Amino acid sequence: MDESSEEVLAVVRASPGRRILGIASLSILGFLLIYIAFAQPPAVLLWQVFLLVVGAVAIWGADLMRRATASCVVLTETTLSDADGTLIARVEDIASIDRGFFAFKPSNGFLVRLTRGEGRTWRPGLWWRIGNRVGVGGMTPGHQSKNMSEIIAIILAKRDGI
Repeated sequence: MDESSEEVLAVVRASPGRRILGIASLSILGFLLIYIAFAQPPAVLLWQVFLLVVGAVAIWGADLMRRATASCVVLTETTLSDADGTLIARVEDIASIDRGFFAFKPSNGFLVRLTRGEGRTWRPGLWWRIGNRVGVGGMTPGHQSKNMSEIIAIILAKRDGI
C-alpha cells in the first residue's frame, strides 16, 4: 500500500463542552437514582432494585461515553475508522451518504449506507454501526462532520463517475 492512500482526509472528534455535559448528565442521573433508592426507599423492594439497576447502568453508560469520546473518527482514502484502529467501514463498501434533516442520524452528524453489513458496534457520542448503516456524530461539532460527509460524497461521486 502506498503512503498516499493512508493520508488522513478528515477527522471528527467530540467537542469538549458537549463531552463534559453528556458525561456529567449521565453520571448525575446515575448517582441521583442510587441516592433515591437508599434515601427514600420505595415501599416495594422491586422498585428499589429497579432504581439501583438503572442508576448503575447510567453510570456505566457515562463511563462508556467517556472512553468512546476520548477517541475520534478518521477518514482516509480507503477506510473510515476509529482512532483506536477499529474499522467502521471501508470506503469501497459505502453505497450512499445521507445528511438530510429527516435522516435517522446522530445529532450534528451523517448516515452512511453500506453495500454489506458489518455487525453492531457502538461508541456513544461518536459513532454507531448497525447492519449496513453507520451513523457518525453526536457530541461532534457540526462543521467537522459536515466536512467529512462532503469529502465522502466527493469520493463517491469520483468512484461512480458522476
